[in-house]
Amino acid sequence: MLDACADILEENGYDGLSTTKVAQRADVAIGSVYQFFPDKRAIAQQLALRNLEMFGERVARALAEGDFPHWYDAVGTVIEIFVDMHRTVPGFRVLRFGDIADVRLLADGEENNAVVADRLRALLVEAFAVPDTEEFSRALAVAVEAADAVLKLAFRIERDGDPALLAEAEQLITGYLARHFEP
Repeated sequence: MLDACADILEENGYDGLSTTKVAQRADVAIGSVYQFFPDKRAIAQQLALRNLEMFGERVARALAEGDFPHWYDAVGTVIEIFVDMHRTVPGFRVLRFGDIADVRLLADGEENNAVVADRLRALLVEAFAVPDTEEFSRALAVAVEAADAVLKLAFRIERDGDPALLAEAEQLITGYLARHFEP
């Protein structure tokens, strides 16, 4: 059902998503959809959570396999993973981490970008033994918000992401974090 949701989002956008269309595309009875999802928002929420999990797994793997002189040098890799998912994961282009449906879709009471920033914080703390401070958390929150805005712009301008803007996003975030945490 989530794959069907992703395909419908890719073809018709969030406004074109419905529980009936998901049932038809997944070739299941509408009652089966309602057994798991009360409405289209709930289906989108589960897909957004799956996207976040996939993103987190890919980032964790890249951090474990990469050779980064400093933790903020991994910014390019994180952006590359996001861009690749935008280009290749069905439905991600439209839904991403859920903001098209609801800016608080991933967690009750917490904005989606805050959830993403928290996930990245946990991965960076684990991979690089970064002190888990309030300053670090705030810097990642700012970085995620800034990256989100520039990446949205890059994909509005060009379907696969405007290369110049993708490079600007990486430079902006890497520069911000490096200046913020350099001794």
